[in-house]
Amino acid sequence: MYVKSCIIFLQIILKEFCMLEYRIVLCTIDSIKNANELAHNLVKARLAACVNIVSGVTSVYEWENAICEENEYLLIIKTKSDLYKKLETKIKEFHPYEVPEIVSLKIDNGSKSYLDWIEKNTL
Repeated sequence: MYVKSCIIFLQIILKEFCMLEYRIVLCTIDSIKNANELAHNLVKARLAACVNIVSGVTSVYEWENAICEENEYLLIIKTKSDLYKKLETKIKEFHPYEVPEIVSLKIDNGSKSYLDWIEKNTL
């Protein structure tokens, strides 16, 4: 029983502290031109393995005491956790908004082959 408990403990430690973590980063942007340019820049810099561009997004938000509604493009960015800060910096350097939406979600599970592909195609 002791050996089995040790093995389970080691598996948890390895999973939490040694394995790479991956992220999906969401970012909205104002135009297809800017969406394409940002997506290409992120992939070329190897900060993202893939960027999906989703059109037809309507965002409703408050800005300077007014309710605004805008058509936007959603970027779904696949990357590694350790690249997040560099990715965020690159987005902010390019992004036309004063306060761009940049949110990161941890990928808890995913197909091993896809996660390996992210690893291979990023820094």
